[in-house]
Amino acid sequence: MKKHLIILISLGLLLSCSKKSAPILINAEDFHHSVDKVGEIMVHDIFSPPVASRVFSYPSIAAYEIIAQGNSKYASLEDQLTNLGTTPPAPEGVNFQLAALIAHMNLNKKLIFSEDDMQVYIDSLYQNWNDTNSKEFEISKTYGLNVARHIADWMDQDNYKQTRTMSKFSVNTDDPSRWQPTPPSYMDGLEPHWNKIRPFVIDSAAQFKPVPPPPFSMEQESDFYKELKEVYDISNAITKGGDDSEEVAIAQFWDCNPYVSVSRGHLMFATKKITPGAHWIGITKIACRQSNYDFDDTVYAYTKTAVAIADAFISCWDEKYRSNLIRPETLINEHIDDAWKPVLQTPPFPEYVSGHSVASGAAAIALTDIFGDNFKFADDTELPYGLPVRHFESFNKAADEAAISRMYGGIHYRAAVEVGVKQGRDLGTFVIQNLDMYN
Repeated sequence: MKKHLIILISLGLLLSCSKKSAPILINAEDFHHSVDKVGEIMVHDIFSPPVASRVFSYPSIAAYEIIAQGNSKYASLEDQLTNLGTTPPAPEGVNFQLAALIAHMNLNKKLIFSEDDMQVYIDSLYQNWNDTNSKEFEISKTYGLNVARHIADWMDQDNYKQTRTMSKFSVNTDDPSRWQPTPPSYMDGLEPHWNKIRPFVIDSAAQFKPVPPPPFSMEQESDFYKELKEVYDISNAITKGGDDSEEVAIAQFWDCNPYVSVSRGHLMFATKKITPGAHWIGITKIACRQSNYDFDDTVYAYTKTAVAIADAFISCWDEKYRSNLIRPETLINEHIDDAWKPVLQTPPFPEYVSGHSVASGAAAIALTDIFGDNFKFADDTELPYGLPVRHFESFNKAADEAAISRMYGGIHYRAAVEVGVKQGRDLGTFVIQNLDMYN
């Protein structure tokens, strides 16, 4: 009996030691889950589209820089992204995938408001990894946090903090062409100083300055008035038989308004959704899974796409507050039909150019560069918000639909979507041509 007890104890110790020395295995799904987690928190915290694009970028870059140290296929971005210094070298014994995931999660925690929610998620993973191999975990954790601090120091110099204390946007009520706050909340213009954020790849916020919108005129023969009337006519046509037309479905699918005000009697509350950038990050996940990308390739895909989207928002917002153009809803209510409402709620910033169009054009170019043209996919990104799956023949066709959805939604004129998606594609082409991510 005593002999059997000694054997059992020895076997238990052996299994315990074996468990502690097992390698920690990290796969692409672990990274997808990290991206999804911060996405869920951002919906709760309500991030504007430009700010959300910043949140998706820096953590992905941190993860990518670690992967580039451990995978000779990938090249560091230290000489390619504006003012990014040299990434700290990796110590011996580091698990690069684990370190990359740790850097990603901890930098995400720094960028959101609900830090406790992210910390609970991180702690649960830390416990599992420590139980599996405490030595490998500690080495990788230390390195991952070191790189996260390095990227955070760089991030803190992008002027974001300075823009938090800059003046609100001043509405010009004397000029009928200038943007006015729109119902139901009549919110201030969001992020009027976003063009001061340091870009990642483009030279400046104004590098891809688009052509101006049609000159403002309420003369019925003017190009501007024709575009205004087109928005009104399209809206009436697609809603004539109710809200079940294909055009309305397209508008709702690509709505991606993170804060929609809903009134019920004397009460007003918000419904929350993902941002346009988050929608394209979701499409990135779909493409990675469909292509059976491993962890390293997945990080690469997210990083290239996120950087293109982030620069797209800087470029777009530069034009929005330059042209400062009034929204269709304001003019239609004042000059054509005071009872008219757009299919989508008008977001609180100037009209030209369409942010969704610019971001979609840039994202489509980046994703096409990664996965190839004519990449067919089923977009289930909006399922959590009660919207069905839509199928696309390519990323560019999805971008075209995202752009025209803003006209169907009644929140943009034709010039804003057509010029906007071209601006995004031109910018996206510049990004992929100037990011040499392969060795």
